[in-house]
Amino acid sequence: MWAPDGLPEVAAGDDLAGLVLAALAHGSADATALADGDVLCVTSKVVSKAEGRTRVGSRDAAIEEETVRVVARRGATRIVRTRLGLTVAAAGVDASNVEAGSVVLLPLDPDASARSLRREVRARTGRNVGVVVTDTAGRAWREGQTDIAIGAAGLRVAEDHAGRTDPHGNLLTVTLPAVADEIAGAAELAQGKLSARPVAVVRGRGDLVLPPGEDGPGATSLVRPEGGDLFGWGAREAVVRALAGDPADREAFGARAPADELAAALDRLPRAADRTALAAVCFAHGWSLEDWERDGSPR
Repeated sequence: MWAPDGLPEVAAGDDLAGLVLAALAHGSADATALADGDVLCVTSKVVSKAEGRTRVGSRDAAIEEETVRVVARRGATRIVRTRLGLTVAAAGVDASNVEAGSVVLLPLDPDASARSLRREVRARTGRNVGVVVTDTAGRAWREGQTDIAIGAAGLRVAEDHAGRTDPHGNLLTVTLPAVADEIAGAAELAQGKLSARPVAVVRGRGDLVLPPGEDGPGATSLVRPEGGDLFGWGAREAVVRALAGDPADREAFGARAPADELAAALDRLPRAADRTALAAVCFAHGWSLEDWERDGSPR
């Protein structure tokens, strides 16, 4: 992978494809730096700037606008689920590398942005490339951040190994490398955070690049649906939400648990637990206390 120098500051309405190709070709009109099967990685920030997603105003107001729900809060830090389905800090709103008093929001539709850039590269160069729109995210249980794919086009974003066998003959059942995220992370190594190189090319995985005209499922397909994640709420938030018992909060706890699983959870409560505690545990498992007493409680 490599990242070219020379991409100028991007502004709303700029021809992003032209700027990217010029940087890759070192100012030449012929983008010879690209080959069929390459994956072109572009940071979400330059995509957002070209699409006019920069605005003057409060970062907090922009975070509120982009937030569907707050997953966890620790002091000033907010981990939120955004309108794109991403669970990230501060809704992906960024106040760095932008004029003071301004913020940059994530693209409205990163997959559509990737598709548009891919089409333009094909039209101008004849090259068949995959495109990944990248952004930085933290990871549960891990310090630091890495880049992930929030938009993709012309790329198999995951490799399903289920049903294959390893060299020892063991059957693989749930192995699903998120190759689009791995490519985004590799590209960031070449770009760096402070070197003003928001574009990178990753070569060597042409087997993941789809034929012309096939854009694939996009990075959206890597986002777990609401309720599908085991950590739909932060630890503190889960306690409060379960005790409050608001039906609007139920989906993030996931599908209703089997009766025996709820019974085991209730058995862990002190014998003196009151009905409020019982109802909260039931709620977190997708039941109401009344349903449990009527349909699930052992008789």
